[in-house]
Amino acid sequence: MRAIQLTAPSIDALHLTELPCPQPGYGEVLIRQHAVSLNYLDLALATGQFGAIAKPIIPGADSAGEIVEVGAGVSGLQVGQRVVPGMMYHWHAGSIRAKHHHALRGVTNHGGLAEYAVVPADSLVAIPDFLTWQQAATLPIAATTAWNAITRGKVQPGSTVLLLGTGGVSLFALQYAKAAGARVIMLSSSNEKLARVKALGADEGINYREEPEWDQRVLALTHGHGADLVLESVGAATFAKSIAAAAYNATIFVIGFVGGAELTVPVLPIMQKMLNIIGNNTGSTADLRAAVRAVETARIVPEIDRVFALDKTQEAYRYLQSAGHVGKVVIDLGM
Repeated sequence: MRAIQLTAPSIDALHLTELPCPQPGYGEVLIRQHAVSLNYLDLALATGQFGAIAKPIIPGADSAGEIVEVGAGVSGLQVGQRVVPGMMYHWHAGSIRAKHHHALRGVTNHGGLAEYAVVPADSLVAIPDFLTWQQAATLPIAATTAWNAITRGKVQPGSTVLLLGTGGVSLFALQYAKAAGARVIMLSSSNEKLARVKALGADEGINYREEPEWDQRVLALTHGHGADLVLESVGAATFAKSIAAAAYNATIFVIGFVGGAELTVPVLPIMQKMLNIIGNNTGSTADLRAAVRAVETARIVPEIDRVFALDKTQEAYRYLQSAGHVGKVVIDLGM
């Protein structure tokens, strides 16, 4: 089978190769993978930011495929079924535990960038019929993360949601929030990107380069109330302003650190506003199932920015690294 192997912490070390097709063991299934969507996690792994890992490894935390073989001890699944595997595939439901970090798809174990993969049967979630392979591949990390933000932030009709950036999680959060009847404000450094997300349903767009005091702009747009949910995808560079832009009793849902991982933040407004600052680690298989159910119910179509062929994997990673995308970057294994 064709596969991508990462042999060193460098995008240049992503190599297309031929490997034997794996075989499912007890409690496992073999899936024929059709598409992979890239996440910042994949980029961090390929550039050495994720720490030391065992190499070579087949990267790609997210994929979509069809079951082609069912191992012993598996029930409720059948050949031909369209599925997506959860990334933390031993975290089935409930609260996260330390043990769940030892099994990360595309990090500690082989992932999506191969024509075939063996995955635990209990990590799989069925794909809605109306989604393509490329669209379905965006679900495991981005949709799950966005769904958890919406639910933990208790978003409802009349809520205001502030999204920092126009990546895949932000686009899913936009779509979920609008389905819930919320108002959405989005930040970007590009007026072109802001025009695109407004066409997708965003109510307001703020160019943070043109308006560096964007937190004050959020307060003005909400008549001093602030945002009930802030999807904090940047980290140190924006955190203090996210606190300033948040409403009383708001939730700041922390999903990224591209702007720095070490925080210096004002404690007093956190106390005064009684803010809920919640960390995120994607989610369990049950969370993925709930996110997919919401996609199916609201007929949400994931936003894909660009699609690359498997032999253009390095190009796809560099495009994600350039931060020029609106929505998800996808690799199609059939191209």
